[in-house]
Amino acid sequence: MPIIDPRTGEALTAPLDQTAATPEASPAQPAAPGDNAATGEVRREDVILDADASNIQQILEASMQVPFLLGCWSPESEACQTLMPVLEKLALEYRGAFVLARLDVAANPEIAGQLGVGSVPDVKLVSQGGLVDGFQGALPEKELREWLGRYFQAPEDAPASPEELAAAALDAGDTATAREIYQTLVEQYPEHYAYQVSLARTLVTEGLSDDARGVLDNLPPEERDAAPARGVRASIEFGERALPPAEIDALGERDDSDAQFQRALRHLADGSYEAGLEGLLRLMKSDRAYSDDAARKTLLQVFDALGADHPLTVTYRRKLFAQLY
Repeated sequence: MPIIDPRTGEALTAPLDQTAATPEASPAQPAAPGDNAATGEVRREDVILDADASNIQQILEASMQVPFLLGCWSPESEACQTLMPVLEKLALEYRGAFVLARLDVAANPEIAGQLGVGSVPDVKLVSQGGLVDGFQGALPEKELREWLGRYFQAPEDAPASPEELAAAALDAGDTATAREIYQTLVEQYPEHYAYQVSLARTLVTEGLSDDARGVLDNLPPEERDAAPARGVRASIEFGERALPPAEIDALGERDDSDAQFQRALRHLADGSYEAGLEGLLRLMKSDRAYSDDAARKTLLQVFDALGADHPLTVTYRRKLFAQLY
């Protein structure tokens, strides 16, 4: 049975076109009467439903009043098994700003074909009877929140994403918790290589440089040679060249070239790139010949690790040029 386009009243003969009006960034709705007043949660059945031949037409028609997130999935897809629980969590969290309609493409191949679904997961934002936007693949939660943020105002009490929790753990010095979070993200999103780089960076912070190298070595060549991974490798090298923190503290008030260089290396190994770059420039100014021009060579190594477009690279390359010429 063909799907009827609610905008034209005619049978849908091609996939939904991307001409629908973009929904305004509507805020999450307060709980309706009968909802759990203590927690402010909506009822699951009000914001999450299964789409099939019996209701797909009503879903498109209902999208004239409220946006629908059409999640096309298959129970046999690992990526779908990762993404769908996150979509369900967000549908509840956004409290009716949109409704999540889950379409099992294996059970509904005709509908999937009419909607232009190829590979899964395939998520479509439908409003006013037409396609507003969509994506394919299992986006990590942070990226999914950013995508939703283009169209909906996030709830004020939105919980922290796993990435935010990992960053907070690192700030608090809890590297073990951060490592566990990134290990979980790597398992859930094996092709999202930024998580593997973040895991390697956390391992370096824990002093597990060999383990960090192992993570980086398993990246595809194009990711292994990209600036984020090069930055972690540079941190490992700086850490191996720098004195341990206790020995840095033991330098006390020493301000000779060796002390300056070691402090700069320690900053770089700890990820405090700006402080390290400043220290290297200062050493170049006071003792350009130190250890066969080591300060300048290390500056260039940091630039390569950060990447040519990094703000610190741009700023300190200019300072280096001014100091040289």
